[in-house]
Amino acid sequence: MQALALSGWPQAWRHAGAAGAGVLLTFAFAPFNLWPLAVLCPALMMALWEDASPRTAVHSGFWFGAGTFAAGTWWLYISLHTIGQAPLWIAVPLMLALVAVMACYYALLGWLVARWLPAQGALRWLLGLPGAWLLIEWWRGWFLSGFPWLSLGYSQADTWLAAWAPVLGVYGVSALLLLMGGALLTLWCGQGWRRVLAAAVLVLPWLGALGLQRIEWTRGSGAPVTVAIVQGAIPQDQKWIERNLEPTRVLYRQLNDQALGARLVLWPESAVPQLANEMVDFLRDIYARSERAGSDVVMGAMRVADNGQDYYNSMMALTAPLSFYDKRHLVPFGEYFPVPDRVRSWLRLLSLPYADFTAGTDRQPALQAGGLKLAPTICYEDAFGSAQLAVLREAEVLANVTNDAWFGHSPARYQHFQISRLRAIEAQRYLLRAANDGVSAIVGPRGEVLQQASEYRASVLRGTVEPRTGLTPYARIGNWPVVLLAMAAALFAVFAALRRRRT
Repeated sequence: MQALALSGWPQAWRHAGAAGAGVLLTFAFAPFNLWPLAVLCPALMMALWEDASPRTAVHSGFWFGAGTFAAGTWWLYISLHTIGQAPLWIAVPLMLALVAVMACYYALLGWLVARWLPAQGALRWLLGLPGAWLLIEWWRGWFLSGFPWLSLGYSQADTWLAAWAPVLGVYGVSALLLLMGGALLTLWCGQGWRRVLAAAVLVLPWLGALGLQRIEWTRGSGAPVTVAIVQGAIPQDQKWIERNLEPTRVLYRQLNDQALGARLVLWPESAVPQLANEMVDFLRDIYARSERAGSDVVMGAMRVADNGQDYYNSMMALTAPLSFYDKRHLVPFGEYFPVPDRVRSWLRLLSLPYADFTAGTDRQPALQAGGLKLAPTICYEDAFGSAQLAVLREAEVLANVTNDAWFGHSPARYQHFQISRLRAIEAQRYLLRAANDGVSAIVGPRGEVLQQASEYRASVLRGTVEPRTGLTPYARIGNWPVVLLAMAAALFAVFAALRRRRT
């Protein structure tokens, strides 16, 4: 067996190499799109785990995760401090806490790799490592509310491998990238037939993707529908100032008038910073203007329930009758605060936000407007792909409203847009995306950007979409086949290692 040069590195070098690989991995995602790094960086991390003790593997895994999420989510500082005006002594620890929590997943992965997998060989590189890594990536996407940001598969939105998403979902694409990372390690360390197998693993996913690109998993179910997306582009630090409320209403009324004539008009998340219950006259005026022009308006809006206690972040269809979609996956410490009442009182004294939204129910029907059945998502809940599968059985078009102005001119908006595009590919449906100041766009059923509004400018984006029905394989079965295969691969490698140790 060929010796691996990295296995002789001192611990400090391993940790520095792991942190560097983690930082580099973020460049695989938008807006940089250096997608080969999604294979190379995991392969380097796998190499750094070779011959490592459990303690060393834990530390290097932690530094890999820390590098990834420090470089990939630094923009949280903008939302917390620059825009949210939280003091530095609160903003920085909160940001670092998220980085540390995410890094702990990779620390756990390092321990599992060093403690349970075979020391070397194809079982480790092509089964154990990819399977265990994929399980950790899937787990962090839902555990403790979940944070699926920077899942490897999103990096492939513009490559052939995206053709696997309608079959396997984003985690299936991640699994292929991890297999290829393991194959690179096998080519480096293995011999004979193992290298032949590794070469096949590197090539076959791309050949399979070429064939999958030709398959139409869904079909058109009606004539094209004209749509318009309204982008107000109100700076986030100005949006919630009370004296700007009336100018905001005027702006959106003007933009909506420009959009009239389109069968469906979509506004961004919380477009007007006021409870819908408190702007009834304004909404009636928008409805009347739109109805006369044959347009239906769907807008992001905050509202309070009839009980006066439950507040919702919603999408509201100004149709007869009025209908709502209530956001289900709320942002911890942004839309709800999982803290005791005593802490809430302390936040109130500091003049920090502390009010909670209420999560919508898990099963909500498609929103019907403009002659379309919409699968709605608000803000980053579109990162939870499996949560949308139930509504796809009736929905014809995806609709996401968001406000990424919270993160300034940072990569966050492009990372989020990349996630949204993967949802369109998985469902093989058109996507309408309305953002406060970008990225607002119309996306095709293969993730292609058909039209995109200029960022940071008030505008109206017009286009057409085709309603589509039918379910992709992923929409039918979700993540479980990929998760179970990853579990089987990891367990097979573990049992093989245990058997060898007994002999």
